[in-house]
Amino acid sequence: MQLLLILISTFVVSVISLIGVVTLTLKENLLKVILFLLIAFSAGALIGGAFLHLIPEALEKAQVQTVFFFVISGFVLFFVLEKYLYWRHCHDGICHTHTFTYLNLIGDALHNFIDGLVIAGSFSVSTQLGFFTTMMVIAHEIPQELGDFGVLMYGGFSKQKALFCNFLSALTAFGGAIGGYFLSQRINGFSHILLAITAGGFIYISSADLVPEIHKETDQRKSAFSLLMFLFGIALMFILKKIS
Repeated sequence: MQLLLILISTFVVSVISLIGVVTLTLKENLLKVILFLLIAFSAGALIGGAFLHLIPEALEKAQVQTVFFFVISGFVLFFVLEKYLYWRHCHDGICHTHTFTYLNLIGDALHNFIDGLVIAGSFSVSTQLGFFTTMMVIAHEIPQELGDFGVLMYGGFSKQKALFCNFLSALTAFGGAIGGYFLSQRINGFSHILLAITAGGFIYISSADLVPEIHKETDQRKSAFSLLMFLFGIALMFILKKIS
């Protein structure tokens, strides 16, 4: 049953890779507004999820120094992935830097593999934490997948090829999910170490990638809305923690 829930959650996250088609049906200005608010919400949800769900859960089964060592390790790992594998988060739907589309796909495939590991490790601790973690993954997957689709289109891919390649890279999440499930069953404490690494990764994505995108907005009204969405993301994680 646990493995089935892991696979279903991984499938839902993988299907989000097809959301790029939305960029072709919405007006550019409306798409930018939606993405901007999603980014702000995602930033808050990832910060709230890391500090209110993942780290406290990891601390229940591991020593404080061990947990925070792996939180820092997760932060560094995600920094290295983005720095050297061009793991892109181009939130306006078009990436204006000169990047290689296939290298972007490789980085995205590794990212999705890690997402699968994260989902499996969370469900191995508890079903409730598994669902919360899946929600957090979805929160940052939506703007990222829209950005990845834009990168592929910008690189010369047709709409159909971009969607197909994005979906193929998303399927690596199943490899991570299955591997994470069996590793969690066989290695004592693996799930809680993975939770700490995931927390570090979520903190990195929020602070180094999403929050800087929010700061680029100079309009006071939009900035106020982004702050509200950011706080809403944190508040939602807090409410879910209280009712769980």
